[in-house]
Amino acid sequence: MTLAPTVVAGAPADAKVVREEIFGPVLVIQRVADTDAAFAAVNGSDFGLQAGVFTRDLPTAFRAHRELEVGGVVIGDVPTFRADQMPYGGVRKSGVGKEGVRSAMEDLTYERVLVLTGIDL
Repeated sequence: MTLAPTVVAGAPADAKVVREEIFGPVLVIQRVADTDAAFAAVNGSDFGLQAGVFTRDLPTAFRAHRELEVGGVVIGDVPTFRADQMPYGGVRKSGVGKEGVRSAMEDLTYERVLVLTGIDL
């Protein structure tokens, strides 16, 4: 079954389509007054997988990384961008843990410790 892409514009901030994760081809467009309001909207969500920020302003890019409470910030591309070597995962109700080579190695590693004291080697 193929789902047609849907664009939702003008939905109230408390609408289910705005407040919850949608696993389908849906784009929600919300108008905000400025960068402060945009960041507040992102951080006001129960979810925080990734954020895509389209800017050419380097201070804004660094501010987004510093202030947005998400698993990762991608500047100049969609938030689903990823490379195998980078960790990918969210915060709050978005995901469980991280994906990526290093994260997989950590997930599959069982750390153990041996302490030897009072033994002459």
